[in-house]
Amino acid sequence: MIDNVARSMWERFEPVHQLVYFTPEVREAMEGLGLRGYWMGYFALRAAPLGPVPASVVTSCFYVFHPDRAAKALPGAWSVASPHQVIEARERAVDAAMTSLYGPDVVASAELAEAADLAWEAARAADTAGRVLGAANQALPRPARPHVRLWQAVTTLREHRGDGHVAVLVGRALGPVEALVLKSATGETDAEFQRRVRQWNDDEWRSAQVKLGERGWIDGAGRLTAAGAAAHQQMEADTDAAALTPWQTLGADATTRLAHLLEPLARRVLDSGIVPAGNPVGLTDTTWSSTG
Repeated sequence: MIDNVARSMWERFEPVHQLVYFTPEVREAMEGLGLRGYWMGYFALRAAPLGPVPASVVTSCFYVFHPDRAAKALPGAWSVASPHQVIEARERAVDAAMTSLYGPDVVASAELAEAADLAWEAARAADTAGRVLGAANQALPRPARPHVRLWQAVTTLREHRGDGHVAVLVGRALGPVEALVLKSATGETDAEFQRRVRQWNDDEWRSAQVKLGERGWIDGAGRLTAAGAAAHQQMEADTDAAALTPWQTLGADATTRLAHLLEPLARRVLDSGIVPAGNPVGLTDTTWSSTG
């Protein structure tokens, strides 16, 4: 099996999932439902599998957003479109976006159908106890169209991994803003972009920097220390360990096959420029190298 399988697979399925946040087809679909602005659409389309939950629940699950960010979108979105309508619209939009990005021949190919079935098998094997977003996505019906099925499968896997990562952060007593500051200090993403997008103010950001400084994880200039780098590396390793079950269940040969099938799809997203530089997840066009 490929080395560090959980991280290697995340690097290959995350770009495929990410296209939902940045393609015009998805934005148009959310606006077509009457969801105003990017953030109402974002919170509705990502939270829809949970049902018509309040903003406080979504803030807890998403972890790194200021409560006011979610509160501006929810529950207002549910008065415009039901979660079921949002899920149906996002499937139609993902269909259009993937067809536009990859081309009709790719989305109709035997290789993509194979990737969809392997990813769906892995997603069904994900252990979702204590993983709310992963469980909500896992419970959705199996889409008939292979490329939409692939997107939903990698979304389940992505949220499953994210839930595990939040558990790791909570276990290390690393609050939402501190987690963002630490990630920015590693150079994986842009600090100002993180602060602005997640809607934390300057005082809240500086307070988190002070807390990380007191732990010895960043220095006075906000740079990552050796202790901070070690802590970050351990939390990432713990996140990888918590995300292993789908790949252990799928097996070494099938997992490696899925990695190869996902590579050109992920690369197409990264090369397209759809995902902005400095994005909160830390994806870039050099995120990973082919396994050959």
